[in-house]
Amino acid sequence: MRATLIHGPADIRLEDVPDPHVRRPTDAVVRVVASCVCGSDLWPYRGVRPTPDPRRIGHEFVGVVEEVGADVRRVREGQFVVAPFTISDGTCRHCRRGVHTSCEHVGWWGAPDHEGIPSDGGQGERVRVPLADGTLVATPEHPSPELLPHVLALSDVMGTGHHAARAAGVVPGSTVVVVGDGAVGLCGTIAARRLGAERVVVMSRHATRQDLARSFGATDVVAERGAEGVAAVRDLLDGTGADAVLECVGSKESMQQALDTARPGGTVGFVGVPAGGPELPVQQMFSTNVGVRGGIAPVRAYLPELLEDVWAGSIEPGWVFDLTLPLAEVAEAYRAMDERRAVKVMLRP
Repeated sequence: MRATLIHGPADIRLEDVPDPHVRRPTDAVVRVVASCVCGSDLWPYRGVRPTPDPRRIGHEFVGVVEEVGADVRRVREGQFVVAPFTISDGTCRHCRRGVHTSCEHVGWWGAPDHEGIPSDGGQGERVRVPLADGTLVATPEHPSPELLPHVLALSDVMGTGHHAARAAGVVPGSTVVVVGDGAVGLCGTIAARRLGAERVVVMSRHATRQDLARSFGATDVVAERGAEGVAAVRDLLDGTGADAVLECVGSKESMQQALDTARPGGTVGFVGVPAGGPELPVQQMFSTNVGVRGGIAPVRAYLPELLEDVWAGSIEPGWVFDLTLPLAEVAEAYRAMDERRAVKVMLRP
C-alpha cells in the first residue's frame, strides 16, 4: 500500500510500505476513506521541529473497519469510524475523566507506542489502529459524500476549537475573540456560537477566511494586530475586552494578543501548538485577573456530542476544507497549506 512519509523540511513523499495487519488482539485495521493535512504537520515540514529520520505522518482520518482483533468489542468490520488524533484506551483514570490525551497508554499516529512498536500515520491507504475500542468512534451509518468533510473535521480541528471554547468558559451571552483564522480558529468560531456566545470577533487579515468565519457565526472581524488590534476589539465590545479569548496559533505574539484582548477577569483558552515560544506574563495576569486554561485537546471525549450535531446538520465544520486532492498529490497539499493557498486540504485515496 501507499503512505506518506516526511524525510525533512519541505520533503514529503508518498511511498510503498507494508500493508498493516492486526498485531495485538486490541487492534483494528481501517481502510482510509479520507484524511487531511493539519497545521501542526507544518512544523516539521518547515523544519521548526526536526525530522532526524524518515517517518510516517498524518493524524486525522476516517474510514471503514476491515479487520478487528479478537478482543475488540465496540467496533466491528464494515463500520465507518472516526479516528481522533491520539490513541487512547478509554478505560484508564484519565480517559474516564475526559482527558484522553493523557491516557496512561496514550499513543501518537506515526510514532512508536509504549512497547516500541511503530504505529501508522493517518495519510495512507490503510492504518493499523491500536486500542481500537478506546480510540475509534463509529458513525450511525456511512456518511454521504456531502457529509464526509464535516465528519472528517471531527478527527481534530472541530474538537480542538471546541476545547478552546470550553477552556475559555464560553457560556450563553459571552463575548468572544478568536485569535487565529486557520481551521482550528474557524472551528472555534463554530464552537463559541454553539455554546451560546452572543458576540464573536475573529482576528483575520485574509478575505476568504473572513468570509468563512462570518458564515460560521462570527459577528465581527478585526484585521489589525498588536495595540491597534486591542483597540479595535475594545471599540467593538463597549470599551472593554472579551469575556473569553480563543488562542489558536501557538506563537508568543498570538498568546500576547489573546491576553491583551481579554477583559479583566476574562479567560484565555489556548489550543495553539506551542511552536513559537509562547510565554505567560504573570504580572499582567496577576494585575488583570485574566486566567489561562487549555492545552492539547481531548478530542475523543468530545466526539460523541459533536458527531450528533454534525449528523443532525446543526454544525458544518467541513467547510474548512477548501481544497481536495488525491493522496498521490500529498506533497502539493503540504505546499498549498504552507503557502496559505488553502485553509485545510482533504486527501482522498
